[in-house]
Order: sequence, then structure tokens, then C-alpha cells
Amino acid sequence: MSLFEGGSIETMIVMREGTTPVEVDHVLERLAEAGARGHVSTGDTVTVIGVMGDREVIAGIPMEAYPGVEKILPILRPYKLVSREFRTSDTVIEVGGTKIGGSHVALIAGPCSVESREQLLSAADSMKEAGASMLRGGAYKPRTSPYAFQGLGVEALEILAEARERTGLPVVTELMDPRHLDAVAEYADVIQIGARNMQNFYLLSAVGQVEKPVLLKRGLSATVDELLMAAEYIVKEGNNRVILCERGIRTFETATRNTLDLSAVPIIKQRSHLPVIVDPSHATGKVDLIEPLSLAAIAAGADGLMIEAHPAPEAALCDGGQSLNLREFACTAKRIAELVQWFGKTVG
Repeated sequence: MSLFEGGSIETMIVMREGTTPVEVDHVLERLAEAGARGHVSTGDTVTVIGVMGDREVIAGIPMEAYPGVEKILPILRPYKLVSREFRTSDTVIEVGGTKIGGSHVALIAGPCSVESREQLLSAADSMKEAGASMLRGGAYKPRTSPYAFQGLGVEALEILAEARERTGLPVVTELMDPRHLDAVAEYADVIQIGARNMQNFYLLSAVGQVEKPVLLKRGLSATVDELLMAAEYIVKEGNNRVILCERGIRTFETATRNTLDLSAVPIIKQRSHLPVIVDPSHATGKVDLIEPLSLAAIAAGADGLMIEAHPAPEAALCDGGQSLNLREFACTAKRIAELVQWFGKTVG
């Protein structure tokens, strides 16, 4: 049954430190008998259970009497499962040996689109050598013009899988249509939901039901709370491995492609336990701004970066003007790694 059924979460049960799985299962069984459901989040020392169901039904459940329960607390924010109220510790997501969140910073890099086998493998080898922890590449591309390059589809997914086998780098690629979900989930390690689909609630629901991490980009005109509500759609379906991405928002400013809202990074980290990364490439649209804003993002507390790099940006079929060449990426990656280390964190 989908977690959408049975109402919303208004209350959380905080279990005592050192509580056992048997006690947690007992609470879940008692909730089910009373007509409610529990969503479990296990931290380093404390387990929390979000209670879902009809508000009047929940109000009548004697949760304080359940074995192992320490206290009952209301969740005040409209997004429940992704809030700091529900989980106070940072969520750390592991993908193929790469960790994102906490003291681990992800460096995701690669071309906007997979254009050919030679192009992608060349980029992948260089990303690996420069210290990237994950490889990005588009198989299905949302383009403003219907005549622009739309991606190679399944062929691109197969090339990405070959690059992963060759380099060991986990693969991130975008999903645009639920009809492509099975194919993308088969080949990708992380499923990206782009800015234009941040509020495509059917798509969010679909990725919430697969066992793959989801990288959710902030919409072009979305508020921070709207981004977190979109993440709630995914987590409420059972998939709590969500990575948020600030990629610039649309404002009156024309000096850059979008306006990179770096204030969103600490704000999100105050309000949510989910990791948040920054995409300076799409935010600015200008190659010479990528490095300074990457460093600024790390200083603001970002858990990772997503940077476009291409073997020959001048010949790229998509977003060449905002793509670093391989030499530029290597230099930028070195400076990022130095700053990450200065903050006492590690890349990947």
C-alpha cells in the first residue's frame, strides 16, 4: 500500500536510546491495530516513528504506554518526514561506495548530455582522474526548443553503464517520464528529477517507490518550502534516499542564466536532514563563474557539487557555454578538494 493512503503525519514517537527492534516492531503492530501506520527513521542513537492516519484516530491512541516510548511530539512543519523535527541528525546517503551528507562531500561531474561513446568515456576517465566521486550525463534531455538535441535515450544509458564499469564511478542521469522509469532505474545509480519536473507529483510518486537514490532539483521559481514539500512526496512513498539540489532560480537579474541562491543551502540544512548539493553550471550559465561559486557553495555548507564538464565544450550538443573543459575541471576539482579538506570533510 502506498504511504499516501491513510492520512498525513502529525505526530512522531521518539523511542528511548538503545531501544530494540522488537520494541519498534511492537509499536508498529499496536499502531496498525489502532488503524494507523508508522514510518521508521533510525538515527545514530535514537529511533523515531512518524505516525500516519486519521487525526482523530491518532489522538485516541495511548502511544505513551507503548514499551520503549520516551515521548510524543507534534511535527509542526507542513513537510514531516524530511524535517529536522522528525530527524535531528544529518541523513548520509551511500551510492556505490560514495557518501553524501554529514562530513562527506560529493563531486558529481560530466557532460550535460551523452553524445557518443567516445565523448562520454573520455569525460569519465578525466572525471575519475581529477577526483570526481560520481559521473553525470543526460540520456533524456528536456530542451526549451523541440528541435534541439533530445538525448540518445537507452543507448546513452548503456554507455553510462559502460563508463561506470570502466571507472567505478556511480552514474547520475535524469528521468523525465514515468514510462522511462524502468530503463533509467536499471542503468542509473541515482535518478535525477530536473527543475522543470520538481512539482510533477506523479513522477515524484513513481521514484518514491523504487530503491534508488533520487537527486531532486529546485524548480526555477520554487521556494525552499516548495522544494521540501516535493521531497516529501518522494519520502512519503517509502524512499528516504533523497538529495536536494540548488541550481539557481529565475529572478529579474540578467547577468547570469539564473540566480544562484546560496542562502538556500544553510536554510535547507536548518529545516531538513536531507543532504543538499549545488549546481553552479546551470545556475550561472557561465564557465568562468563555476569555480568561485563552487567554492562559495562549500563554504555555505553544501554536501556536494554538480558540475558540467566536456572534452570539447565548443562542439557540445548541449550547454557547451557552461561546461568546463577537462583541464579546467581538473584545476577546479583540486581547489574544491583543498577547501573541503580545510573544513575537515572528505570528497566522496
